[in-house]
Amino acid sequence: MKIMVTGGAGFIGSAVVRHLVENTAHEIMSIDKLTYAGNPDSVASVASSPRYRFAQTDICDAEALDALFADFKPTHVMHLAAESHVDRSIDGPADFIQTNIVGTYTLLEAARRYWNGLSEPDKAAFRFHHISTDEVYGDLEGTDDLFLETTPYAPSSPYSASKASSDHLVRAWQRTYGLPTLVTNCSNNYGPCHFPEKLIPHMILNALSGKSLPVYGDGNQVRDWLYVEDHARALVKVAVDGVVGETYNIGGHNEKRNLEVVEVICDLLQELAPPGTYPHAQWAPEKPADHYRDLITFVKDRPGHDVRYAIDAGKIERELGWVPEESFETGIRKTVQWYLDNPQWWQRVLSGEYQLGRLGEKS
Repeated sequence: MKIMVTGGAGFIGSAVVRHLVENTAHEIMSIDKLTYAGNPDSVASVASSPRYRFAQTDICDAEALDALFADFKPTHVMHLAAESHVDRSIDGPADFIQTNIVGTYTLLEAARRYWNGLSEPDKAAFRFHHISTDEVYGDLEGTDDLFLETTPYAPSSPYSASKASSDHLVRAWQRTYGLPTLVTNCSNNYGPCHFPEKLIPHMILNALSGKSLPVYGDGNQVRDWLYVEDHARALVKVAVDGVVGETYNIGGHNEKRNLEVVEVICDLLQELAPPGTYPHAQWAPEKPADHYRDLITFVKDRPGHDVRYAIDAGKIERELGWVPEESFETGIRKTVQWYLDNPQWWQRVLSGEYQLGRLGEKS
């Protein structure tokens, strides 16, 4: 198989690329615009493989996409390229509309042009797998329900609204044009190579230098956490074995309050790198801190902040045989240890335009 991965230098995309190169015999073409969150270092361990190639390309560039389809001749497209940070979408929604909606449309049309030119057997074998989020379903506040594949969409943020739009486009291209598409919606990912604007790496890196650990509101927002390498396995399983036209929810069976996640990180760091002992970060505490928990600070909540997300992943387990291998306890320990062991990765990230500041306060 020849698998084209968009967003292949991003957090989840790079995990998919690493998994494909390390655990399959497929050929891979990674496409990434290399915006602030795209990082070639995240795929450095597999970049020399003869089965891997990379193209720095914007998914809104139809001409460039046509050339890549014609050259690589993929059997599968795994579409992960997206703007993904809710706070950033509050500050600047235009980029999310452009990449997540216009970019998905442009990619769908490029895929359709390529697909229309294939032989009938190759057309039947082709797959377009769109990777989305559980945030399209909205908020489960006040219930014990779980998101099902049939849950109505009710996005709350510019980010989730743009992803909901792209999901609808993908399904429409399957229904209207017959393009063989699949959709997955996942819960919150965490793990190695996660860009530091997101909760878990943000807290790890702030803590190591003694900066405050900002927790929105009361910290009681609940998320289902999915280790990124488990997610990568699931995505490849869906791309290869999933049924055309179907949607699969992917979750980690790990509902945790945000405050609980931050406290677990603090306790792991207290064990693995007590305050002031980590050699790759300057310890300059913003307030007295004998324990990393002392750095927790409650801040004004995010506008429109959903209270609870939780995935029912029963369908993918029953129909495709995928189950997560990591519990939250094992996955978060691996994650914290990865950031401690790989300062060169996050130091290069933080030396650029991004700094560990708060976003998403605009109304």
